[in-house]
Amino acid sequence: MTGIRTWGGMVVAALASCGLAAGAESEKPGDMLTARPEAVEAWKDMRFGMFICWGPVSLTGKEIGWSRGNPTPIEEYDSLYKKWNPEKFDAREWVKVVQETGARYIVFLLKHHDGFCLWDTKQTDYNIMNGPFKRDVTKELAEACREQGIGFFPYYSVCDWYHPDFPLTSPGGKVKRSVPNLDRYTDFLEAQVKELITGYGPLVGIWFDVPQAFDRARGERIIRFVRSLQPNILVNNRTGAPGDFDTPEQRIGQFQVDRPWESCITLGTQWSWKPNDTIKSLKQCIDILVRCVGGDGNLALNTNPMPTGEIEPRQVVRLKEMGAWLKRYGESIYGTRGGPWRPGPWGAATCQGNTVYVHILQWPGDTIALPALARKIVSSKVLTGGTASVKQTDVGVEISVPATDRQEIDTLVALELDGPAFDAGIVSGGASAARARFPARGTTTSARSSTPSGSAATNGSLSPSPPAQRGAALSRT
Repeated sequence: MTGIRTWGGMVVAALASCGLAAGAESEKPGDMLTARPEAVEAWKDMRFGMFICWGPVSLTGKEIGWSRGNPTPIEEYDSLYKKWNPEKFDAREWVKVVQETGARYIVFLLKHHDGFCLWDTKQTDYNIMNGPFKRDVTKELAEACREQGIGFFPYYSVCDWYHPDFPLTSPGGKVKRSVPNLDRYTDFLEAQVKELITGYGPLVGIWFDVPQAFDRARGERIIRFVRSLQPNILVNNRTGAPGDFDTPEQRIGQFQVDRPWESCITLGTQWSWKPNDTIKSLKQCIDILVRCVGGDGNLALNTNPMPTGEIEPRQVVRLKEMGAWLKRYGESIYGTRGGPWRPGPWGAATCQGNTVYVHILQWPGDTIALPALARKIVSSKVLTGGTASVKQTDVGVEISVPATDRQEIDTLVALELDGPAFDAGIVSGGASAARARFPARGTTTSARSSTPSGSAATNGSLSPSPPAQRGAALSRT
């Protein structure tokens, strides 16, 4: 399976070639808890996804699920769908925005902890078909994704504070129900998941959330059930069982090559739409993306459509700015892996084939000093325009770029090695790292590019929220 490089049918075709299509046979029928490595690698190649959080709660501007019971009274919250009529919803326009952002897949929140369903489910009347809109937005979005070559990844909350059989309810999932029935609720969950896989697939995966009452055994039951319907679907780490990848929330994950991960981070300050919310600058967005990929992770960046069904125009502007950057420098993101240097205060590195992409996000001085590599640098180029001096010795690698050629968003230097970059050794970033046991190189190269300098962007830097625990909810920040 090769990396996903182009738009259109390539994403869908790549998923099918990895056995992600519904009905594909599992290579190891007994190992239903683990996805095929090639399916995981195909998803990692995408590197950038769009999280979309939406629902009747957008009428209030409060946080989805968590505002049920506090501050919005439960009865009022549960009735919001009766007056929610997002007449300007256009699935194809949403997917077009996602595509223009440079994202390769969508994580669509179709049932949060509040239990409201954004598809034509036959398991509960508490769904969008029984409100004034009466359209299956999930089906429309899934079809638009297939048409435009974008992967589809439903978000489904394991906990359900609306359902009478789930043991916990609002506010905040802290109130115990007097007569729960977890087994019956699990049957309900499986029936809904079956609807999604058989009626809206093939899916890249299912993004579960907040298992609460589900222990590991019950979580593993869900994963096995999911894979009985679509063997190589991906499942995250929030069923109660480990799943296929970790999901650090509202923070950039740590450098980790032994287990896949995806950071889910909001463009604004909460998951669902909030009037006049503060949104991240382009600089912050690119920093987050680069640091995620440089840590060998994916990024799912959240946008939150308005009650009308439209994505807020100023968010669209920011997302398209990201897309413009990726159109120029996407080779340093898509299909790459993190390393060979770990991310540091200076920025992060990604690699693919024999090439290392050094993303210098901030300059602590005139030179970036990095630990030694096991391979020789044979050439270098400044992709963002200008010149650079790259010096390699047995102590490390030094990169300097004239101040006039440094870019506020990201100064990107490509280093061509004499062999596969990922084999060059994963070593700690920064000048203070321990000396690597590599032979002397003693070579210096000069990088030059005719590419025009990138335009300036708004200043900003990421201030991550406190780390979220595994299985934590999409919650307020």
